[in-house]
Amino acid sequence: MQAQAAAEAKRASESEEIVIDGSGHILGRLASVVAKELLKDPKKRFVILNAEKVVISGSKENIFAEYRKMREIGSKEKGPYFPKAPDRILKRTIRGMLPYKKARGRDALSRVKVYLGVPDEYKDAERVSIPQASARSRLSLAKFVLLGEVSRHLGWRPRKEL
Repeated sequence: MQAQAAAEAKRASESEEIVIDGSGHILGRLASVVAKELLKDPKKRFVILNAEKVVISGSKENIFAEYRKMREIGSKEKGPYFPKAPDRILKRTIRGMLPYKKARGRDALSRVKVYLGVPDEYKDAERVSIPQASARSRLSLAKFVLLGEVSRHLGWRPRKEL
């Protein structure tokens, strides 16, 4: 047990942690950049903050209809299970871009943490923005929805402290 904890502490100290502020980033582009970096460098760990402020491009009606359809597919007993919460939707999107059924993909997915808002431990951390995923430079139209809005439409209720 102690050897396992020591190995985990050693791995955490050797790895490079990158903190990304998800506000104003496009969902698919952010997920693809993170997935690619995770597969490329096994020492990188990603922390994504403000998951509810990630942007999904497209018309509001189409996005709500697509996510509602994904949520209703299958059954409660057998799945597939699609999340309601914005942090889980973002992590599921990243998972879809990884070979998560193989050891390499599972390892990559375990090195991603996604949070709603900004936890206390990351308040002072230096946050990175990904220019390839920035909605400010990519979206010329006002056709977009925040991931938090989609989640509320699916029935997610945020906690009081956000």
